[in-house]
Amino acid sequence: QVQLVESGGGLVQAGGSLRLSCAASGRTFSSLAMAWFRQAPGKEREFVARITWRGGFTIYGDSVKGRFTISRDSAKNTVYLQMNSLKPEDTAIYYCAAQQSPSPKGPSEPTSYDSWGQGTQVTVSA
Repeated sequence: QVQLVESGGGLVQAGGSLRLSCAASGRTFSSLAMAWFRQAPGKEREFVARITWRGGFTIYGDSVKGRFTISRDSAKNTVYLQMNSLKPEDTAIYYCAAQQSPSPKGPSEPTSYDSWGQGTQVTVSA
């Protein structure tokens, strides 16, 4: 099991920036990758970004590509999500997730991930 704790959410004006953090603990050695998902009111959980622990390969959801950047600090077992040019439609609860094993479902499918954080609220005002 990997324990995940998100932080850094809050209220920001449209066009502003926010940086989310996800601190991982537990069996991080068995984790292949970390990802960010978000869920807005009345919407399904949406893939945001993913990064592998080994190699740092990244994947982004179409709606955030060019605006968000996922990164990792392996020494601190921490993953970050730098969010720039925020829009009201980015308003959501943001969740950190850990993938322990390869999955045929693919990297953007929530069921590919084994551990989840509690979420942190991001609100972007117009």
